[in-house]
Parts: sequence; structure tokens; C-alpha cells
Amino acid sequence: MPNSFGKLFTVTTWGESHGGAVGVVVDGCPPRLELTVAEIQAELDRRRPGQSELVTPRQEEDRVEILSGLFEGRTTGTPVSMLVRNTDARPGAYDEMRGKFRPSHADFTYQAKFGIRDHQGGGRSSARETVGRVAAGAIAKKILRLAAGVDVRAFVVRIHDLEAPPLDHFPTLTEVEASPVRCPHPATAARMIERIKAVRSEGDSIGGLIECRAQGLPAGLGEPVFDRLEADLAKAMLSLPATKGFEIGSGFAGTLLKGSEHNDLFENRDGRIRTRTNRSGGVQGGISNGEELRFRVAFKPTATILRPQATVDTQGRETELQGRGRHDPCVLPRAVPMVEAMAALVLVDHWMRQHAQNQAFKF
Repeated sequence: MPNSFGKLFTVTTWGESHGGAVGVVVDGCPPRLELTVAEIQAELDRRRPGQSELVTPRQEEDRVEILSGLFEGRTTGTPVSMLVRNTDARPGAYDEMRGKFRPSHADFTYQAKFGIRDHQGGGRSSARETVGRVAAGAIAKKILRLAAGVDVRAFVVRIHDLEAPPLDHFPTLTEVEASPVRCPHPATAARMIERIKAVRSEGDSIGGLIECRAQGLPAGLGEPVFDRLEADLAKAMLSLPATKGFEIGSGFAGTLLKGSEHNDLFENRDGRIRTRTNRSGGVQGGISNGEELRFRVAFKPTATILRPQATVDTQGRETELQGRGRHDPCVLPRAVPMVEAMAALVLVDHWMRQHAQNQAFKF
């Protein structure tokens, strides 16, 4: 069903924005992995609302409960079920949206598909669904670190028309977390913060770009045709709320180059086959080549804004909607851990698939 993701490392999220709780079931997690609630909580704290003046003021502690799959501090190989209770839901703020569709939101399309929708906070279409993804991603990130010291790091590179200069190094978590906007370039981060504040004061919203990198990956992850590594990464990223674009390596800018300019030339470096450049973004032919994975995800401005907009009601009659409730004026800062989580889930799943197909038997 469409609420599940992954083939061997499978996650199924459940719950609505203003329901009793949200959560996730992780199936296929390897046994004997040391795991604590604190490790999951650390990632959820980066995603939770109310963490700074730049995001929604909804006050949720997002305290995770591990219900199954853990015994004496280690995973058992059985499904890991995790739950986070909703404690600060205010459904009354969405009363007007019961009969009116928010422009560019999922209200209309959910109604068209199912013939029924939960208008309170957007129900299943709310970004609160990503609590489960981030919780599962925390497990995947730990597996990657223990497997080969793989680090996955996402960070904001552009908000509206403010773009940070390219980084010449793999940023540390400390650098990313130094600013509430999660841009590791301090001067640009300061300008981004002021822009978000200004837009929020106008009852409006803005979008931007998040870059994600993963270092330490082996060559060989990914499949040659339908399940190419970049294809699964694209699906993972575009399944996140408010996403509108994905590019890997040189992306769309690569279309401006000739093949002689774009090709990553091979060389023998310290006894390993490497590439002199990395315009491929660490993936060639759908399979990782051992270089640093690099991709970008585009997020649109938040659909729910706090100013009047023309719309129609459920009967098709033209009307006006005044947005209410507590919403992020810019989703980018809280989307950073979401992007990391989805990247880690894809990488762990493909790593397990690579081992199952190509390393399980000795012929």
C-alpha cells in the first residue's frame, strides 16, 4: 500500500495531524542493533514544531515511545513500532476549511480521490506525518554509520532568492545546527532569518532549496533500470510534503555543458578507482560509484498563508478563505532532518538489497 516505503528495510507511517498520535512501523531492521529512545528523540527534536521563532508555534514535545522490536537495548529483528502522541492539536482553527479548499493544498485532491477528507490540520496530508519518517530515519542513519562510517548531511542552500555560496567541504552537524535556518554559511543564514521574519509578518510564505550529501558510500548500490539509486532518491524526496523538484549532481545546470565538459574522468588515486570531478553526484548508470552523493530538493512556499485568498467551496461556489492556524512561513528549516531521513532509508534499503543479491551466496 502507498503508506509503506522500501523493499527490505520497509517503513509504514500512520496517523493524522490532529488525531491521537502519529507513528511508524519499521520492518526488516537487522537484529542486535543497539538502540535507545534518546537516539530517536535527538532526530525528532530537530523536526519538531516550536523549536524557533521561524517555524510554526505549535507546541509538541514529540516524545517517542518504542512499542516493539527492542529487547534489553537491542533490536530483535522483528518490527520496530514507534509512536508519538499529539498533545497540542487545535482543530477549531480549521473550521472554515471544512467546506472550503485551500489554494495549492491537498484539500481538493483528497476530496476528489476519496470522497472524504480530514480537514483538521490537513489530516494525512500534513507534514506531521513525517514524524514517523524521521524516527525510522534515525535507525537507518545509525546503521549506515556503523556499517561503514557513512554520514548523511542535509542543509539549506537557498531561501527565496537568497542563496549561499557553494560549500568546499562536507559540513559538520554543528555547522548546520548553528543557525535555526540550518544554513551552514553564517552570513547568508542571517539574511535568510530576516527574510523569513519579514514574510511571516505579512502573513505570507516562501520556499527554497535543500542540498543533501552522503560520504563514505561504497560503489555498487542501486539497480540498473527501474530502481536506479537516483530514481528511488527522487521518489523518496518528492514524497515529502511541499516538494516540487529534485536534481542530482550537476542537475539541470548540466544541460548547459558539452559531454567533454561534463564527463567525470576516471583516475587511479591511492589504489582506488576515483573520478576527478563529481558532476554525476556519486551515481552513474543508476548505481553508486563510491564518490560523494550529492542532490538537491526544491520546496515550494507553504500553501496555507494567513491572508485572504480566492477559492471555491465543496459545492464549487466561488468564495474567499482566510487562512488560520499555526503554520510554517517557510518549511525549509524543519525539512532538513526529513530529507536526511529519507536519504538514509533509501541507502540502507539498497545496501541490504545489494548484499542479498550479490553477496549472500559464494559460487
